[in-house]
Amino acid sequence: MSVKQFNKERGDMGERIAREYLEAQGYKIITTNFRNKIGEIDIIAYDHEYLVFVEVKYRTTARYGLPREAVTYRKQQKIRMVAMSYMKMKNVYGCRCRFDVVDILGKEITLLKGCF
Repeated sequence: MSVKQFNKERGDMGERIAREYLEAQGYKIITTNFRNKIGEIDIIAYDHEYLVFVEVKYRTTARYGLPREAVTYRKQQKIRMVAMSYMKMKNVYGCRCRFDVVDILGKEITLLKGCF
């Protein structure tokens, strides 16, 4: 298995864990892995009245820092742009939206609501 395949499988596993966790928290998942020419959003869901764009970061150890630390300013800007594109494409105007991060470190899950 190549490094790229391994990373993809690990990322898919992290996103599956995050989906299950968010559903248990009451989120209604709309779509996963929404992509356009700008980039990707891992999960788009509703949390009550909020349309939530979720970035999932998964690491097995903190050797290279916490997973959430990988959501850099540049990554945040890209997610915002993809979110605006999604809202325009779906004609979703005037709704409240939020950007969350699901930080998975080993078996510990941390949900950071409205973190950027």
